[in-house]
Amino acid sequence: MPALGASLATSGAVGVASDLAKAPSGRVRMLPVHTDLAGLFPWGGLRRGSTVSVHGSTSLLLALLAPPTASDSWAAVVGMPNLGVLAAAELGVAVDRLALVRHPGADLPTVVAALLDGMDLVVTPRARLTDAQARRLSTRARHRGAVLLAVGAWPGVDLELHCVRSRWAGIGEGYGYLARREVTVRARGRGAAARPAWVSLQVPGPGGGIAPSLEHVRPAARPNPMAGGSPVGVA
Repeated sequence: MPALGASLATSGAVGVASDLAKAPSGRVRMLPVHTDLAGLFPWGGLRRGSTVSVHGSTSLLLALLAPPTASDSWAAVVGMPNLGVLAAAELGVAVDRLALVRHPGADLPTVVAALLDGMDLVVTPRARLTDAQARRLSTRARHRGAVLLAVGAWPGVDLELHCVRSRWAGIGEGYGYLARREVTVRARGRGAAARPAWVSLQVPGPGGGIAPSLEHVRPAARPNPMAGGSPVGVA
């Protein structure tokens, strides 16, 4: 799609970057994040103009898109053809405010740059971007007041979120169902984000989205269907 980047930049879908020295006015400085993730962000939310990288969890990435899109912000995902729209919706993303460019090909940097001019958040993997291209995209996000969410390593990133531990719960001794996924997320970055922070979560939570970890609570014992007796609750 050789003309995709140019068409995005000149169509009504996004603005043209005629003045990269000034971010669009009338925007709030922070985009909201889920309450259970707020402790990972020293600025209290997704700071406009910042680059945040996510490692090891697509669910965590989608959870970051949910509160902003539910609050009338627009997001775009570029170069992630396997991203599931249903999974995004189940995690709270307002999919009617989510644009997907699944196969940008060699136009990836041009497409991301054009979308940063008009979208509130843009998600892209590092893919085949050079360090210089990645840094230019971060600079464009900073100048345009957008949030760049990078999947994987990214040079000069403001904040990195690593899913450092993941465990599914619900399976008993050879029986039962997967009930929830417990993850531990570590955040570390530059400046105010230099001090590491951790949070444990359920992703997804019982009703979709995310929820606080239940690892500190021992669940009630499940009855073994092959043995008699009743389950014993644990306080």
